[in-house]
Amino acid sequence: MNAAATSSSTNAPIKVLLADDEGLVRSGFKVLLDVEDDIMVVGEATNGAEAVERARATRPDVVLMDIRMPRLDGIQATSQITKTHGLEQVRVLILTTYDTDEYVFEALEAGASGFLLKDAGPAELLHAIRVVAAGDALLAPRITRRLIGQFTAQRSAAQAAEDRLAVLTQREREVLALVGQGLSNNEIGTELFLSPATARTHVSHAMVKLGARDRAQLVVIAYQTGLVSPNKA
Repeated sequence: MNAAATSSSTNAPIKVLLADDEGLVRSGFKVLLDVEDDIMVVGEATNGAEAVERARATRPDVVLMDIRMPRLDGIQATSQITKTHGLEQVRVLILTTYDTDEYVFEALEAGASGFLLKDAGPAELLHAIRVVAAGDALLAPRITRRLIGQFTAQRSAAQAAEDRLAVLTQREREVLALVGQGLSNNEIGTELFLSPATARTHVSHAMVKLGARDRAQLVVIAYQTGLVSPNKA
């Protein structure tokens, strides 16, 4: 079936690009997807760079993207695809054998719409493709859209915190972290090999730059920006 001819139809199949450096994996996915009436494989890529090129050429609805690939990994390839003019409607479904939060965060930050483990069953994979193609977001196993919102909010908050701290020198950041841990000026001086007067000056500079009205607000800011966590304090 010609993809261009069906693009205006409400019954157009979901165009899928397979990106994985393992031929057997791609073949297995292709066999699974080709028997579905509403899904059509429009291309394959053996590495991240090729995935970007094939995405530009085929304009798929969904890219099944492996994380560990040569030239460009799946996270980098996802970032390039989602930032390419004309590919705004392409959805990337990350496939991996890893399920750590680090990869979830990185995938979402790169613009991925879904995150699915390779050991997912055929029905789960097909469901994921359809969900992502419909413009929804999906994480697996058993991770809901609500959690995606939380993850991305946390990353956005972390970036906002970094922007907030950008006005400080490295020494002022160190001082702020110690203020957050409840250290006095004398204790900060001892910790950083500074005189108490110098420590006090750094505290004052941090207070002015961050718009804090008192030392207590510096403690709050230290926690808000992640310089200090309950486990560190």
